[in-house]
Parts: sequence; structure tokens; C-alpha cells
Amino acid sequence: MATRPVSRMLRRVLRSSVRSCSSGAPVTQPRPGEPSQSAAEELSRRRQFLREHAAPFSAFLTDGFGRHHSYLRISLTEKCNLRCQYCMPEEGVPLTPKADLLTTEEILTLARLFVKEGVDKIRLTGGEPLIRPDVVDIVAQLHRLEGLRTIGVTTNGINLARLLPQLQKAGLSAINISLDTLVPAKFEFIVRRKGFHKVMEGIHKAIELGYSPVKVNCVVMRGLNEDELLDFVALTEGLPLDVRFIEYMPFDGNKWNVKKMVSYKEMLDTLRRQWPELEKLPEEESSTAKTFRVPGFRGQLSFITSMSEHFCGTCNRLRITADGNLKVCLFGNSEVSLRDHLRAGASEEELLGIIGAAVGRKKRQHAGMFSISQMKNRPMILIELFLMLRDSPPAIPSISSWDPLGVQGLRRSVRLSNQGATLWKGCRVPQTPPLAQRGLGAGSPQRHYSSHPDSDANPQCLSPASRAPAAHSGPLPASDQLTHVDTEGRAAMVDVGGKPDTERVAVASAVVLLGPEAFRLVQENQLKKGDALAVAQLAGVQAAKLTSQLIPLCHHVALSHVQVRLELDGARHAVVIRASCRARGPTGVEMEALTSAAVAALTLYDMCKAVSRDIVLGDIKLISKTGGQRGDFHRT
Repeated sequence: MATRPVSRMLRRVLRSSVRSCSSGAPVTQPRPGEPSQSAAEELSRRRQFLREHAAPFSAFLTDGFGRHHSYLRISLTEKCNLRCQYCMPEEGVPLTPKADLLTTEEILTLARLFVKEGVDKIRLTGGEPLIRPDVVDIVAQLHRLEGLRTIGVTTNGINLARLLPQLQKAGLSAINISLDTLVPAKFEFIVRRKGFHKVMEGIHKAIELGYSPVKVNCVVMRGLNEDELLDFVALTEGLPLDVRFIEYMPFDGNKWNVKKMVSYKEMLDTLRRQWPELEKLPEEESSTAKTFRVPGFRGQLSFITSMSEHFCGTCNRLRITADGNLKVCLFGNSEVSLRDHLRAGASEEELLGIIGAAVGRKKRQHAGMFSISQMKNRPMILIELFLMLRDSPPAIPSISSWDPLGVQGLRRSVRLSNQGATLWKGCRVPQTPPLAQRGLGAGSPQRHYSSHPDSDANPQCLSPASRAPAAHSGPLPASDQLTHVDTEGRAAMVDVGGKPDTERVAVASAVVLLGPEAFRLVQENQLKKGDALAVAQLAGVQAAKLTSQLIPLCHHVALSHVQVRLELDGARHAVVIRASCRARGPTGVEMEALTSAAVAALTLYDMCKAVSRDIVLGDIKLISKTGGQRGDFHRT
């Protein structure tokens, strides 16, 4: 602690010679008639002075490997205004009682202590920090701390456009916005809430107010959004964005699997195939990001390689959770409660001793991706961020087969279409392009929703009245016992190891009778929960891929294609679902098709149950099956 008296003495000497600001940086009084310095010039002088006269770094924030921890992340809340499927463990997250969370004064007390010891950057996180009512006041109070150079926030962007002018005035200097997809329907499916246009508006507002770069955090997850890498980078051509691709990381409850992670090198290879001239930019000291730029583009892109190439050796970060625990490593499970010591009346020196002991125990590096996935740690929402995958990424059809915003065009040209440019420049989200419509029954308007753009434009609706006998082609050998039961009557999985691989296709259907009111809301896309047809379609695709996890004796099948189509039948106030699956292998895919249709029907019920519970799910049946030794099946 010999460093602090030296710093104070230096400031006293400076004050005795010239008038100074609160940082100790000298301020020259203007002569009469001369204009005073602008606020920006004065801030620049203060920062330059602090850089040149900085005291030696605090021993309390220096670990055993010489790393100086000058960056503090403070979680303001555990709550969030989105309900992302991948943020929380499947069983949910118990929130900390309000009395056990840090108060505003406790947050500021700890912030003052850390800044006094050398922290010069604070980032406010959550949960979602911008839902905290006093967030603007907290930023303003932090801005008054001597020596604090940067105040940042990581947000989901929903409230950003509304609050950013106040936050900027209060002193907010850096913004990170979480966004995993550029497809509005996919966004709504992921977060279970509407709000894509609000996030776009927030990004636009940040650019308008002069933040540069505006950082956009995108967690890349195989099967969910790795097909949008080029689209995200294309945005940096005309916008001052730093799109940060983050490797998917393991936290408690998210059932991390290396197969879900898209590595930095794989992402970089994908981008370099499109932009061979991609150039690497110099890395800042203690930066977590590997930064690149496409020559001629206004913005840049970065990779956060926490898993494949860790940056532990230069880590300068500490974290305080919303309930007041200090975490010295994001992936570590050791924490110490600063809140308890603060409320017990610990002095500043005692708190520093506790902090110093925790920092001193920090390890050289984290345990590695496979070990981390087995460790007990908080779910990510209870640490700070809102974007880490919970379970298997939702299976989304490729953009070529599901493209409500015309993003498919981006992939071919790797430039924003006129529609996309309107979205970004004007922050007006275009409506989903009109779907094919035709009269059905008594001339009612018809919405078609297909996961494949080349599907038949005039499919025939299935009707309960059209029950024709099933037609079989090929031999159908008789069996005197069920195939999934052994000779003693016990359940058993069929051994398909000796069967040849053949092309297998199956089609199944289901009908959901909604009733007049729910049907009208679905038809007009006015349900409070969102677009029921889009969500049901995605659920059907996901269910097909997870069939072996739902039906105990089903084999896992590597599907090569899944198509889910939903049509509105005005005559019956019904939605008709048709699901088809294709694979090449030793076993059929009829269970995948049936599961897809059934889960899509269940999802429609869930989307509409607030309107009416008089909804009937039925007519779930196999339409056709081809391939395999038992012959083909066709319901005619």
C-alpha cells in the first residue's frame, strides 16, 4: 500500500502549484475574452494526465502470475425481459430474494473501492441491466469516480433506444448488444418474445449518437446460427459495428457438448472463403478478442475464443454477481461474498484483504473446455450475460429452406438487400413476405407456411372424410410378435447393424381444430405469443431431429431433410400439418415424421390455449413410407 500515499502526495503538490480538477490533472484558467475549453478537450486532458502520472498498480488486484485486474464487471440484476430457450437450465433458475441482492449504495461502495485500487473500466451486466429502474443514476454516480475511464453496458437491446440518450448524458461510454440472429422469426422463436425491431432500433440509436464501434455479441451455435456468419459480417460494410463471434461456452444446466461449439478457426475458414483478403488487426493489451477487418469495410469483426484458444494469460477481469459474490474467473466455481462482509461492517482495509486473497488464488488458466463442462458453476444468467446455450440448439432449417426476410439473398451476394438496408437504416422491420393465398372451403383466405420454398403451391388439404384404405407395395412379411419385444416379452431395441443402407422417406400428418376465434387470430397473426405457424413449424423440425430422445426404442437417424408445412383450413377452422423426413440408413423415418407432426400440433395448442382450450388435436397418421425391406406404404 505504499503506492497510495505516493499518489496522494503527487496530487497535493500539483494542487499547490495550479488549480486542478478532481483527478489532479492541471486545468488552465482561460484569459478574459478567451473561450473555455470544451468538455471533450478537458476529458482528453484528464485522461492523458492520468496515463502519464498513474501510480504503481495495486497489490490487492495483482494475482500470483502478475496479472493486473483493471476491469470489473458488475451484475445489476438477475432478471431479464426475455425468456431465451438457451439461457437458463431446463428446470429454471431460482432468483435470489431481493433482500440478498446488492443495493445501489453497496454497488457504488464496492465500485469506489475497486476504482481506488486501480480499476479503470467497469461494465454493467445482468440478467438485463437496463431493466433496473435506477440504472441511469448508477451510471451517473460511477462517472464521478476519479480514475474511471470507461463505463460500459452489455444489453439485449430491448430498452436501449429509449434509455440511451439519458445513459450517454450520464456518462456511458461503451455498448455491447447481444444478437444471435438477423431473422425476425428465428429471433422470436429463440427468445419467446417479440422485440427484434427494438434491438435493431437500439443498434441504430447507438450509431446515431456516435458510439463507434457498436459491439454486437453473437454466440455461434451449431445447428442454430452458424449459417448466418456471412450475413453478420456483411453488416460491417456500411455500419460502424464490431461483430463479435463468441464460441459457445459451458455453464451449469446448459448441457454443453463440443459438437455444438463452432470453433474460431472453423468460423475464420468460412469467412476467408468469402473474403480471402480478410486482414487481422493489432490486438489491444488484455483484449479477449481476435479482431479482423474486410478491407474497405467501415466496421470490423472479432472472435472471442474462450474455448479453443483461451486468453487466460492476459486476463484482467473480475466479476461481482448481483448477490454480491466476487468471481475471479468466469469459468471457476469459487466465489467469495463481499456483500456479507460489507453488511457485517468490514472496514475498507478488511475488504481489500478479502479481495486480495481471492485474486491471489486465481489460477493460471481455466481447466479447459472438457473439464469446464463437468464443473459445477452458476448458470450464465446468474453471473452476468443472457446468451449461453441451455440445451441442444434449436434445429433451424437452413436459410435456403426458411427465409422470411430474404436473407437467402445475402448469402449469394454477401451484401444487404434493399429490404435489409431499410431494416438497418430506418429500423423498420419489414413484415414477413406475403405467403401464398387461395380460397379454401367457403372462400376463406388461406395462409400457407412451408419450410421449403419449392414445395407444391397447391397442396390438397387432408380431410377426415378422405379415409381410404392403405395401399402397400412390395412384400410385407407376417410376424407373430412385435419387433420391439424379445422372446420373453421384454422391451428390446431392434438390431439394425446387418441391414443395408437405403433411401428412406416418410410423410405424416395431423389436424388441429382451433375453433373460430383462435383460428382468426392465427390467420391474422395476432396472437400475443407471436406467429403460431412459424413457431410450430420450427418445433416440428426440432422434434424430428430429437425423436430418438423422446421415443425410447427408436434408433438415432441422421436426417438429410425435414419439411414441415402448415395450412389453414377455413371450412373447419383448422390447421393441417404435413411433415416429411428423409434419410439414408438401415432404418426408416416414419417415427420422425409422426413425431414432427405431433409436436407441431402440440405447439399450436400451446400457442393458442390462452384464447381457447376447446382445441382438438387429432388425425395423426402416417401418409406414406418408402424404402426398407418391409416394402413401401401409401395411404390413398
